[in-house]
Amino acid sequence: MKSKPPSRVQGLCFVLAAAMYAAPGALAQRGPAAQTPPAAAEATPVPPENHSATAHELTLDGKTLHYTATAGNLLIDDEEEKPYGSIFYVGYTLDGVSDPRTRPVTFLYNGGPGSASMWLHMGSVGPVRVVTSSPEATGPGPYQIVPNNYSLLDKTDLVFVDAPGTGFSRPVGKATIRNFAGTDQDVQAFRKFIERYASVNHRWNSPKFLFGESYGTTRSAALAAALEDDGVALNGVVLMSTILNYFTRAPGSDAVYIGYLPSFAAIAWYYEKIQHKGQDMTSFLNEVRAFARGPYSEALAQGHNLPAAQVDAIAARLSAYTGLSQQFIKEANLRISMTRFRKELLRDQRQILGRYDARFEGTDIDAAGEDPGYDPSGTGITGAFVSAFHDYLDRELKYTSKETYYPRGPGINQVWDHSHRPPAAGGAGGAQPQALRDAYVAGDLADAMRKDPHLKVFSVNGLFDLATPFFITEFDLSHMELDPKLRQNIEFAYYPSGHMIYLNVEALKQLKSDLAGFYTRATNGAGVPNGPVRER
Repeated sequence: MKSKPPSRVQGLCFVLAAAMYAAPGALAQRGPAAQTPPAAAEATPVPPENHSATAHELTLDGKTLHYTATAGNLLIDDEEEKPYGSIFYVGYTLDGVSDPRTRPVTFLYNGGPGSASMWLHMGSVGPVRVVTSSPEATGPGPYQIVPNNYSLLDKTDLVFVDAPGTGFSRPVGKATIRNFAGTDQDVQAFRKFIERYASVNHRWNSPKFLFGESYGTTRSAALAAALEDDGVALNGVVLMSTILNYFTRAPGSDAVYIGYLPSFAAIAWYYEKIQHKGQDMTSFLNEVRAFARGPYSEALAQGHNLPAAQVDAIAARLSAYTGLSQQFIKEANLRISMTRFRKELLRDQRQILGRYDARFEGTDIDAAGEDPGYDPSGTGITGAFVSAFHDYLDRELKYTSKETYYPRGPGINQVWDHSHRPPAAGGAGGAQPQALRDAYVAGDLADAMRKDPHLKVFSVNGLFDLATPFFITEFDLSHMELDPKLRQNIEFAYYPSGHMIYLNVEALKQLKSDLAGFYTRATNGAGVPNGPVRER
């Protein structure tokens, strides 16, 4: 079902906590200021570039696709042209393509920072996927890996890339993890990998796409600008569960409470905690958006000077939208935190909600606490993904390594440098900007779109995602100050799922359909008037 695009969010300054946007199981933390990485006491041996190639087939829409899966590593060089990183990847390429210039290639990765690409690889648009019981917790193994009927392999080759320090990707030579553990350091590593992959596999003239999830969207926005400056033109960027503004929470700011409200309302709708008879979710969420950017924002701006009558009126509206009691809302000073919402909505049932996906429920040690003790949407799937991926790598891809595969890179968040130097103002001839204390990369994406007015962006959002709320994504993408002709290059889609949209198989089915259309538009140059917006 199509609806009008969300109206431009005005009057808000969404200053966000960095810890809000970690990939599954990895809490983002502020790292130390940028510094020269210490030299390793002893250089790490540089491994050769090796790979394992295996033949497979997949049937999509009645057509059998023959493809090659390649699991291996590529080396990337530092400024002295010496290898400093060995990057692990799994690529899926369609067989029988006579001219690779006609075949798109997509680079996919998760976020964290510090997360391997295992989640996207085994759950989303690859040729196989692991079966889970989502939104229930998935039980113990053995786990089932099935052909993915919603793979994108019919539209594009797929290359799943593990960030340095995650998966089998490692610093080598004299490098340490500090050479990679930072916003700009990470972007440079991925830029070098993509260019190395294009050279080794003769894909420089193929249509190219980036597909990132969570912090992977932060990477994609900055990476699109970095690649553009290297002359690597992209056709499209897919942003799944997006964070483009990584500034930390500002004392006294109400932006985070405003930004979360539509997500709270969607979740309350899901659990039938609010009255919505005769309404559809699209119109309901548009009403909540309008209230959030209007009366709610204006009320919070008055702080403790808000008259008592208005406190009561706002509390009543918030209760109607969130399913929380007016008394609880007033005791919270009209400001509902994400963790309190997860604990409070089903408190009477002694249940807590998932952060990545609020459809997941769990039991806590008690029902009286302020915050949930864990995230049932993380614990409910991790075992299945980790075990299934190791088995698949060994049995199907025939890839073995003496290294430990790290789903979450150890120690990366603790040393991560969130500072970021945005593109030069006014293009190559503009003044070199100062590095920002925290990463704000919507400006990088806007810079790439201005320099390449054909670049398309597809924003994919889970309505029940409490890690990267969709209303904040709308705000960031609507504040890139784009020319009207470029704004139509941004599309939005919404699904009844969480951060990992693909855990809802029905949502994955629709996602595949929407992505297929996006890839067609991005590779044939067709315009996208007023980009489609869907509430699923």
